[in-house]
Amino acid sequence: MMEPKQQPELDPNKDDLPLRANTNHVLVRHYVLDLTVDFQRKVIGGNIVLFLEPGKGAVSLALSEDPHPQDAGDVEEASCFTTTMHVPDDALLRGGPNLDQKNGVSKLSWDDKSEDFTLILDCCDLLVSKVEEVDVSTVPELRNLLEGDEVDLDGQHSSFVLVHKLISIPSDRWRQQHDLYLQCSYASVVHTQPLLFHMDQWSLQVRKKGVQSPSDFPRCLRIWYETKPTGGSVRWTKDQDDRCCVYTMGSPINNRALFPCQEPPVAMSTWQARVKAPYEYTVLLSGENQASPMPEETGFLQWDYYVTMPMPASTFTIAVGKWQEARVSAHNLEEGESEEPCAKLTWRGMTCTGSQPTDQSCENKSSHPKLTSSAEEDEQSVCSHVDYPCRFRHSTSRAQVVIPHRVFAPFCHLQKAETTVLPLLPLCLAAAHSVLGVHPFSRLDVLIVPPGFSSLGMASPHIIFLSQSVLAGERGLCGARLCHEIAHSWFGLAIGARDWTEEWISEGFATYLEDVFWAKVQQLGTREDEEQRRLKALLRWRRLKDELENSEEELQVLRPNKDTTGEVSESGASVVKHALNPGKPFMQVHYLKGYFLLKFLASKVGEDEFLSFFRLFVRGFHGQLILSQDFLQMFLDTFPALSSQGLTLGAIYSDWLDTPGIPKWLEGISSTWTHTQPVKEVKEEVVKWMLLSGGVGKGTKRKRAGPKVHFKELSPEKLVLLLEFLLEEAELSVSCLSLLQTTYSLRNQDAEVKHRWCELVVKHKYTAAYRDVEHFLIHDQAMGVYLYGELMLQEDRRQQALARRCLSAIKDDMDQSARSVVEEMIL
Repeated sequence: MMEPKQQPELDPNKDDLPLRANTNHVLVRHYVLDLTVDFQRKVIGGNIVLFLEPGKGAVSLALSEDPHPQDAGDVEEASCFTTTMHVPDDALLRGGPNLDQKNGVSKLSWDDKSEDFTLILDCCDLLVSKVEEVDVSTVPELRNLLEGDEVDLDGQHSSFVLVHKLISIPSDRWRQQHDLYLQCSYASVVHTQPLLFHMDQWSLQVRKKGVQSPSDFPRCLRIWYETKPTGGSVRWTKDQDDRCCVYTMGSPINNRALFPCQEPPVAMSTWQARVKAPYEYTVLLSGENQASPMPEETGFLQWDYYVTMPMPASTFTIAVGKWQEARVSAHNLEEGESEEPCAKLTWRGMTCTGSQPTDQSCENKSSHPKLTSSAEEDEQSVCSHVDYPCRFRHSTSRAQVVIPHRVFAPFCHLQKAETTVLPLLPLCLAAAHSVLGVHPFSRLDVLIVPPGFSSLGMASPHIIFLSQSVLAGERGLCGARLCHEIAHSWFGLAIGARDWTEEWISEGFATYLEDVFWAKVQQLGTREDEEQRRLKALLRWRRLKDELENSEEELQVLRPNKDTTGEVSESGASVVKHALNPGKPFMQVHYLKGYFLLKFLASKVGEDEFLSFFRLFVRGFHGQLILSQDFLQMFLDTFPALSSQGLTLGAIYSDWLDTPGIPKWLEGISSTWTHTQPVKEVKEEVVKWMLLSGGVGKGTKRKRAGPKVHFKELSPEKLVLLLEFLLEEAELSVSCLSLLQTTYSLRNQDAEVKHRWCELVVKHKYTAAYRDVEHFLIHDQAMGVYLYGELMLQEDRRQQALARRCLSAIKDDMDQSARSVVEEMIL
């Protein structure tokens, strides 16, 4: 097996991620993975079979074009060669028979000047042993697809025709198609010219001698490989019960260190995955089916998953661990019962029947005839995507308010998952359905991931990862986060960004819809809903303003490629700006600025009309990739009267997407959020605390506090705002901080509250609560990254020692991006 030479550290001044795959020449239409998880060696190994189709640029590809375009400085040669012989699994570590074991190179070298066509796949941190051309003509059932066609079954052309026929099977025969894909994945190899392959830092390149056109390139390849323990796409760690586990990280490099693939979003494909793991482990994967493990000859269990909806390879997700399934029979819907209304699901005394909701957002649409009712839209629904078994077409899916769902967690968090996550999940799913309609995916698993996970949540097809940080305190943080991730089923997954730099299309939409869904779950009245929305808007405004003041301007732009957004090279290759900047994953600009852009648009037409437009947009664009202008232009076309107000595509680009800083509308509207009753209540509490501390709050007069002070009970959002206001004060007494902690039981609050409390502790060097800071840094890593910086900036030796001690305790568990940011802060 050949391993690329050690690469130098990434240049922090060159933080763009290359997408090398030549998708304009060849497209992967389907992947079949057959992998084994080895916890002793911390590798995932086996093979992946790719079914290929010439791309739109295949015919026009000039022979003079450089067949292997590469970025200067990125290439470190690891020239490899594979034969057409079948190599058994145990040969994966020994390399192919034509490898020179002593010198670590192939006996046939890679010719950089060759005019043969090169297939380029995105790949890094993988050990590839060989690449084979699969002879699909040896699959008897596949040959039946050629009945009636005059095709030479013994020629190479027959394989091209067979793969094309296989890829073209209509969606109503998807089961037959997947069975044939699986049979082909086990077929023998083509005994003609061997395939050459070559690896550099960011790609795997494959050629067949004498083939100079993508139209003549093999249509079915098998790649034998294994991952590396340090690969950036997978995370080998231990769960909260100190048991081994592995999961995909959703890192900036996506899945290219999990399997060779085409990473550009436009390369949408389906997949099947067979994963073998030790019998005591559970394998969760982004698949439509709820897999049942089958015994395997080696004593492992075999888990089979599939998807029929074409998706970018970056959305493939896997998690293998000794997870336990949460079960609360009174609230959880069993599979098969989910199409019935979920009866009387309750939260804090509030009831959600789960029956087909009346969509209040669809009322009063007479002024915009394009915005139709729920019943009308079902009749008018016409899919514009490629052919696949789409749920939007079926009445049973439209009536399915709550899809089948499961919740998994390590044993130590199982009870919390059963009492918090599992009862909330159907309520959040029902709320999402009431706003957007058909659930794009047929089922959902939710997993509480290990503490090193660098986010509060991550959504993938059919599976959501949740941080343990959402389990603490009241249910608000958990429910809101579930709503956020569920919103990604529509915006981010069913509708994806065609250019990865436009993250706001996914994150801004999910942040906006999170509030809408969560308000429905809580069944808030109009006044309560408005007060909660304004309070959340104020908190997000404060966070955005702080981030914009402390970040580089170029990282504040939501459309960094501006008018070239979505453009690629002639081959289909491109780069993602700033994707390798270690600090970017922890920035909130695309969440917050995108959220405020949507609030701005909603303010122009009213939220009911705006949510109706969302539903209309989902109907038209599900299953497709979009750019900002697709959404914005449809919005402007749907509400043509806005043009008389000066609202144009160019104006939105200029104010919101193409420039750093704060948009004009946001500067003006933000002041109104500080004049609401909830904010007034919080400010009154601030005055009490400042008087108790012996100081004077801003704009107040000094008074002697009485012997007893009555403090109001505050919701988590109000408590966050209170602590933020107190952080702006120059000094708080030790007694004040002590009473603050006990009054609000800050150690038992949710992670958002605890974060602000820890900032207060650090700022005022309140040593009695350093234990709280240590606990937060270790157990809430998804939120604690920048707290390390605050500790180090205090120039207090005890705080620096605390930071280093915590980092030492969790370094092996910490996400790679988080570790890079923290180490940079400490250095």
